[in-house]
Amino acid sequence: MGNSYAGQLKSARFEEALHNSIEASLRSSGGDPQPIFTQLYLEPEAYPGNMEDVKSKADMPLQGEEGHDPLNGHASNDPEELEDDDDSDSSSPPLPYLQTPAPDGSCTLDGFCQAGKDLRLVTIAAEPIEVPAGFELVGAKSPSIPEHILVCAVDRRFLPDENGKNALLGFSGNCVGCGEKGFRYFTEFSNHINLKLSTQPKKQKHLKYYLVKNSQGALCKGPLICWKDSKTRQFSSSALTSKPSSSSSLSSKENGGASGHSSSPFSLSDSPPTRMAQASSVFFGSQDLGRDCSFLKPLASTPSHKTLPIVPTALRVNGPTNGLGVDVHTSLLSPSQVSLVPQAQGYRTPDLGDSPVSSPMNSGPPKKRHRSWHPSALVPVPPTAVPVPAIRPIVNSPGSVLAVSSPQSLAAGVIQPQPVTAGETVIVPENLLNSSGVRPVILIGHGTLPYFYGSVGNIVVSPLLVSCYKSSQLTESNLETLGLHSNQMLSVEMMILLTLQYLARLASNQIPLREELEQIVLKAMLGCPGNPAISPSQLPWLARLEASVSGGSVQVVVTHNSLGEGISESLHSLSEGPQHQQHLPTYVVIICASKINGNEFCVLVLGKYQARALAEGMLTTNEFLKEISYELITGKVTVLASHFKTTSLGDNLDKQLVRYQRRRKGQVIQPYQGDVTENTNSQEPASMSPPPDSELLNRIFQIYPAQLTVARSLLSQVCSIADSGTQNLDLGRFCKVDFLVLVPPSHILVHQTAQRIRQSGVLVDLGNEDTSTAHQKSEKYVVRLDADVHTKMEAFMKKVKQNPYTLFVLIHDNSHVDLTSALSGSVCHGELQGLADRVVNCQEVLDAMNLLVLQVSCFPYTLQTHQSRISIHNEIHWPSNNHLQREQPHNELVYFGLRDYSCSLQWGVASPILRCDDAFEKMVHTLLERHPHLHSMVIRSYLLIQQYTEAMMALTSSPSLRDHITPETLAMVEDLINAPSREGSQGRGHMLLVRVPSLQLAMLARERLEDVRDKLGLQLCFAVMLGSPASELSLSRNFINILRAWRGCENEEWVPHTYEDLEGLPCIIILTGKDPLGETFPRSLKYTDLRLIDSSYLTRTALEQEVGLACTYVSVDVVQESKTSTAPRESDGEKTTPTLNDGEELERPQSNGSAATRTSGSLVENGVSSSDLADSFQKPSTSTSQPECLVTSDVATLTEGFKQECDSLGSQLSSNPLKAPNAPRSNYSSSSSSSPSPSSSSTQRPSQSTQFGRVSKSSRVSPRTVILSRAAYNLLSGESGSQLSSFSLLPHADVSWSSPLRPLITQNLQGADQSLYYRQWTVARQHHADYEAPPVLHPRRLLLSGPPQVGKTGAYLQFLRILFRMLIRLLEVDVYDDDDEEDEEEETTDVTTPANTQWPDIEDIRKLPFDLNPRDPKFRKASPVYSDKMPKLFKEFKKEGDNQTQGKRVTKSIRLSRFAAHNAFHHCEQCHLYSEAVPTTQLSECSLHAFSFCSSMLGEEVQLQFFIPKAKEQHFVFNHQGSHLESLRLPLVSTKAHDLLKSPIFTPTTGRQEHGLLNLFHAMEGATHLHILVVKQFEMPHYRKYWPNHILLVLPAMFNSAGVGAARFMIKELSYHNLELERNRQEEQGVKRQDVWPFIVMMDDSCVLWNTYQPTDGSEKSNGSSAIINVSLKAVLQHLESTPKIPLYAMCGVRKWSSSLAHKTPRNPFSRCHLHDFVLLNVDLTQNVQYDLNRYDCEEVDFNLRVNSSGLLLCRFNNFFLMKKHIPVGGNKDFVVKPKLVEIENKAPISPPQYVCAPDSEQTLLDAPAQFLLENFLQSCSHRLFPKAVQNRNNPVLSIDSYLSLSPEISVCYINSRPHSTNLNHQGLVFSGLLLYLCDSFVVSGLLKNFRFLKGATLCVICQDRSSLRQTIVRLELEDEWQFRLRDEFQTANCSEDRPLYFLTGRHV
Repeated sequence: MGNSYAGQLKSARFEEALHNSIEASLRSSGGDPQPIFTQLYLEPEAYPGNMEDVKSKADMPLQGEEGHDPLNGHASNDPEELEDDDDSDSSSPPLPYLQTPAPDGSCTLDGFCQAGKDLRLVTIAAEPIEVPAGFELVGAKSPSIPEHILVCAVDRRFLPDENGKNALLGFSGNCVGCGEKGFRYFTEFSNHINLKLSTQPKKQKHLKYYLVKNSQGALCKGPLICWKDSKTRQFSSSALTSKPSSSSSLSSKENGGASGHSSSPFSLSDSPPTRMAQASSVFFGSQDLGRDCSFLKPLASTPSHKTLPIVPTALRVNGPTNGLGVDVHTSLLSPSQVSLVPQAQGYRTPDLGDSPVSSPMNSGPPKKRHRSWHPSALVPVPPTAVPVPAIRPIVNSPGSVLAVSSPQSLAAGVIQPQPVTAGETVIVPENLLNSSGVRPVILIGHGTLPYFYGSVGNIVVSPLLVSCYKSSQLTESNLETLGLHSNQMLSVEMMILLTLQYLARLASNQIPLREELEQIVLKAMLGCPGNPAISPSQLPWLARLEASVSGGSVQVVVTHNSLGEGISESLHSLSEGPQHQQHLPTYVVIICASKINGNEFCVLVLGKYQARALAEGMLTTNEFLKEISYELITGKVTVLASHFKTTSLGDNLDKQLVRYQRRRKGQVIQPYQGDVTENTNSQEPASMSPPPDSELLNRIFQIYPAQLTVARSLLSQVCSIADSGTQNLDLGRFCKVDFLVLVPPSHILVHQTAQRIRQSGVLVDLGNEDTSTAHQKSEKYVVRLDADVHTKMEAFMKKVKQNPYTLFVLIHDNSHVDLTSALSGSVCHGELQGLADRVVNCQEVLDAMNLLVLQVSCFPYTLQTHQSRISIHNEIHWPSNNHLQREQPHNELVYFGLRDYSCSLQWGVASPILRCDDAFEKMVHTLLERHPHLHSMVIRSYLLIQQYTEAMMALTSSPSLRDHITPETLAMVEDLINAPSREGSQGRGHMLLVRVPSLQLAMLARERLEDVRDKLGLQLCFAVMLGSPASELSLSRNFINILRAWRGCENEEWVPHTYEDLEGLPCIIILTGKDPLGETFPRSLKYTDLRLIDSSYLTRTALEQEVGLACTYVSVDVVQESKTSTAPRESDGEKTTPTLNDGEELERPQSNGSAATRTSGSLVENGVSSSDLADSFQKPSTSTSQPECLVTSDVATLTEGFKQECDSLGSQLSSNPLKAPNAPRSNYSSSSSSSPSPSSSSTQRPSQSTQFGRVSKSSRVSPRTVILSRAAYNLLSGESGSQLSSFSLLPHADVSWSSPLRPLITQNLQGADQSLYYRQWTVARQHHADYEAPPVLHPRRLLLSGPPQVGKTGAYLQFLRILFRMLIRLLEVDVYDDDDEEDEEEETTDVTTPANTQWPDIEDIRKLPFDLNPRDPKFRKASPVYSDKMPKLFKEFKKEGDNQTQGKRVTKSIRLSRFAAHNAFHHCEQCHLYSEAVPTTQLSECSLHAFSFCSSMLGEEVQLQFFIPKAKEQHFVFNHQGSHLESLRLPLVSTKAHDLLKSPIFTPTTGRQEHGLLNLFHAMEGATHLHILVVKQFEMPHYRKYWPNHILLVLPAMFNSAGVGAARFMIKELSYHNLELERNRQEEQGVKRQDVWPFIVMMDDSCVLWNTYQPTDGSEKSNGSSAIINVSLKAVLQHLESTPKIPLYAMCGVRKWSSSLAHKTPRNPFSRCHLHDFVLLNVDLTQNVQYDLNRYDCEEVDFNLRVNSSGLLLCRFNNFFLMKKHIPVGGNKDFVVKPKLVEIENKAPISPPQYVCAPDSEQTLLDAPAQFLLENFLQSCSHRLFPKAVQNRNNPVLSIDSYLSLSPEISVCYINSRPHSTNLNHQGLVFSGLLLYLCDSFVVSGLLKNFRFLKGATLCVICQDRSSLRQTIVRLELEDEWQFRLRDEFQTANCSEDRPLYFLTGRHV
């Protein structure tokens, strides 16, 4: 090709061309693909003027050419080669062709002739064109518009015949545009049609295609014009292709490489020119040799015929680092100048683009013209260059840096040629492949390989084993890990002998594996530390000895000068013809015992099978699929296809079929009707439909324990990310979950995933869709990684940004597929690559704080490299069976995975489920030898098609063919045809899956099998379908009708969308595509045919994902029966729980209403208890394929709350993952809400996606049968075979081993251990998405890995559900919700205040009676207080007694509002300054102030400590020096301000520094307020840590063990003292004393929300209820504080919330009753009423009763409600009563009766405060003290001056002994007991005389010590009426230093 075309190739154009040609070949009527090839010009590029613009031409594709193909009869050459026919001198630039200028006024537009008529095929294809007789329409190509074909009419005599011969010289043609005729010169014609050529016009170069008419009569591109003649000259000395099987310029045009990237770093850039100019350095990739070391695949050269002998491209390469030296302008590379970058270094240059040049596809001779790339002015190319051979790999330099001799040559990118000595060259003989039938593979060993030239395409250089010899490069740390020392390195001699030993023991059907030899080397190093020295003279002798055991398959050649000598000798003997080939060795080990360089060696592989397998193994999947496309397109397979046109008996296949078809006379074989010999009219069976299948209708979707476990593990990992303190995830701010699932580009996978989402109901559960829309919208949550992904991702990311309070989860399913980096991504074999990287690793995704990325994979190895982006802690692995193992019922299903298949080989059963078809392998072997030019997969495919074809014929028309079909094939086809007619099958059959990776071969197979099936009349017996990721399923109407009938589906439109929809349909699925993408197959899949998966699949992922197609859930008993002959093996990590079932999907539990939940624990096996069902959505689940068919109406509504998952699942699962054996299975109790079908059946067969734990005997599920190629079988048979197992292979083609040697990976290495192994020993390759991953792991990325088809989709959907529930739980709070008892007895009073009154009228309040009884549910266990209207409590109490005493209080989950109080875990932008310490502020910024005052009650001075943060000091008054705290500022009663809160808030708190709701920022709407925490001294540091910005009031140390009474007492005492100080201070400023604000707020640390009735517009709801709305604490306080005449009230408070209150508004807006939890307290009026500082419980009731009896007003505002949070920790609940002396080992808990004892007794003394023991004793044991009072409402116990709870069964009558106090009228009341508690001097004997007691009433007198007890009895003259005994004296069980309380009991006489 001329210089003007030297440019970049557009691989997209190539793809388009490839696509068009395939399409055309499929459309054409002939059976064989047509050799069509087009649009593959290189882009023309002007000759640049200045040096800067000369960009690297290293990108030039170096095309390979085919040699003569003796079988095809013509060389199948690429049209590009035609352009080589140029006579210009190759060492100087060609003269530009001077085109004659066009005549004036004529058209010069590209694509139009000079007369202005359009000649482009696309525009005139449909127009009628007149073609004179003897003329042909042909297509010409113009370099200026390469995408178009120009139509010309040319005389047929000047065109070649089909053999490329007999074309007359010269030209005769007509213009079809303007009709001008008679052009006699092609030059003249090319000017007329505006070809605008820069080189001499030649018809051979520019006339490319014949044009033919398609079926629609339109003109289209036809076959290539075969200008063979012009090429014959080139082959005399031309170098031939270096590819293992024929290369092509076709392949060179694309970016080859592992998963679509070339293995070499050089590339033909697809990128715009801007990218080309960024740098001038050349990058040499450091890649692994095991797979892509294509640099050793020779770059060949084509010598010119006229000028110098040879100026080829020379190349020198360093083994392991895969560098390529390609010169930038000249075509020579000198050894001295090009060397390699080791792995650590490398500078990447964009100017080489992203797609490689020297991949195996691209190697081959450059065009002649390429030899004369424009030399630079700086470094001229010498006109007489020395002949230099073409390829030179070197392996002994350890890895030097790219050395370029001078800076200027670096700038110009030119490397000067240097001559090399002739001794290091090897000429590859011509026709080596044709003469010997083998393309030898040279395995690099140790030492310098020679340069190769000549027909270098006939050999392949492979670096497969080179790393095994690199042990000297092991790092110190790796040596240490392996347990080696540096002195244990093996010598070269030992390496040679080990290699020989290894090769000699390989079987004839095995190929060498790098991993295997590495293990041998490692064992040798570990085994012989001393390394026996071998002298040079011993080596040849020992080597031959080693080789002798191989029986001639290994030979040793010893040379003394160079390795080249031995290679040359071996190649020549090989080429000398067939007479030598009878005894061809498989391997020749060439040893060079050189005195200068020491011993060197390499291995020449000559075995036909081994050489081909090694060469094909060097191609990546993309490369070999391209190779196959190329062979099909160019017609290379013609000879193979013609071989298969005859049957094995030699008859013409098509004729036989046609003959049989005629004999049938249009009749077809009846399906489901017994024998295949019965025929019927083709119309009849089409109308027969099978009966509906009730099993399909009754499937229920549910979730299984393992999925639940995995979902929980994911959730707990998300929580630990949030808890890590790194601020990477703040779960507290999210209130919603949304998600998007990315799947590989497969339509079927999209439908399958969308169906799972639909069936799981997760969209409704997350609240993203409602039940009506969820069905239609599920598809929009699944996105294929195809060309449209960017727009969908943009929309998703926009949503992520717009919704900061939604937590998004991006689920990347099957994330191991296409992990190519976006930089090196390209269009490859019809697929876009690098998309996943662009989407998942883009900066937006990485930075979004509300986005989690969950990567899901069955083969996560490629995500677990040294550069992984996922933290190992964020990996979740599927649990192995032994985690969840239980006794399995016989009909449970268990997962049957890859390892089970390997183990099944030891079962010893007659027909193993993992098989190798040896008969097929023998046939393949024979064909491989006959067709050395074709890729083995092409040969295997053709043979496979013939096998299936003949099997169908043998079973119908030609029984004589049976002996020529392998038994495996015959059995499968027979089962396929006959299964539906077997008894009981109801027409159900099996699915047979045939895996054909190449799309073209798969289409061929489908077309052929369908054709044969139809001709044999089997078209109604089974379907033949192409399973391609790129297309939807297509199925003929009669099969769709059958599937609909089975489903009872009415919808005419219904078609199957997923493979599971084909359940029961007899069919052959030809599954194509580079990788299986995770589609689930139905239970009816019985056979998986993997015979095409051979030695090209030598990585763990590639091999295991193919076998993964067969993995599924099977019945336990099937496996157990099979295992009879073997001991059970240790269960592995690939298995899951016994209740798990088939397929990817096991979904959530079904709510069957109460019917299901009443069965004993029937749902517990799902880990979901029946209580959860109340909260979960009840949703009938439709069968797998049915959603479109049946619409069910009974979807129940959503009940409140989502908390069940988080609360109850844990305990459920741990206690009983598998329910009681006798409990009926929930999924079988088909109640009306659970089964959408009209009928329901008791035995159901699980389908893959709607699994059941149990299956009836009739539907036992057996493992699928897998048929493998020999190569795959050897690897999968694992330890039972002679080779390594698949898990020892390189894990993935995109990664490489990081070290030449590493520990052996064992089968037991799973989960996290396996991940650690791969992270240590593998690195990402340069084209891998993680290659340039940042060193910091991404915090919000998780990896879920589990074996194929185990149920991962169900697990991650369940994870989304429980994640949402947890977020809701974080935003919810459990508040107490007890029914208020007040409503039972509404006071009937004369005073009625209108319900909508805002504030109380003091006169009205005074008229209200005080309700003495504490009605709050928190006092349910306290004694009722006797009043005139005593409620009927005891009846109820008796009824509920048992529950109430032990039962917890009822709580309800409530969503937090924006006015909530929060605990220390709350973080948000608004309040972080309020609650969190600013980094600059230290704790020392708080000042500590002592505050002393005298307490009359305590009778001593009390010193309190205040911690006051700097910011809060304005609330206090300090003395002039600023150091002494004087008082707390108080406002005036008259002050009014919008935002002012007058009352200081005191919160007593203990044990709740984290959980107490002490953050009031939101509750106060951010307003300034004074909040003081009252804490015990020992807890002060904890509270300071969590609440550094709060004021702390620290109680004296003596209160460390006191109860809440002490805190309330101190708050009130301090507040009164402070009020006096403030009055004094403000009096000096002229303020009246009574104007100072006297109120404080005393509030518990569990108050969370405040509510009120919504202000009504007068129209209340019909039932009298009003809506309750949230209000802020600020609003409540401001309302209370603005009450008229507020100083006259002693206490104000609000009502406690309960859900029942929402239904009715209170009759009275205000009440006089007990106030607690949240109290506005007037410390002035209550000056003389104190809290009891000793109390632990009921101190508020006690205080309220005393305030009321003192005649003060308590007012409750009934229109406000307080919600109290249930906080399980802290408060005073944590007091554990334990023995004082620890050495007493008494494990039994201490019960309340032991809290008291007789004085001076020997009983165990307890370590607890006396008051605490007393209160608890009275609460629990008062029925012993007051037997007459139990359940006696009319005769309460009289309690004077104090209220103590005596248990709810005993009511108490409270009497105040103070003069002028208001007490209950006790006239006529007879008491059943008397309680005197620490009575003071106001209690006198005269007072007691006023009360009457029952006979036998009891007395209890409690005093501080024994002496005061005696004094009290004497002072009150108790012995007059009460009888005492000595034994009736007791004390609390404290020791004397703990000051026990004493009490005496007596009886009334």
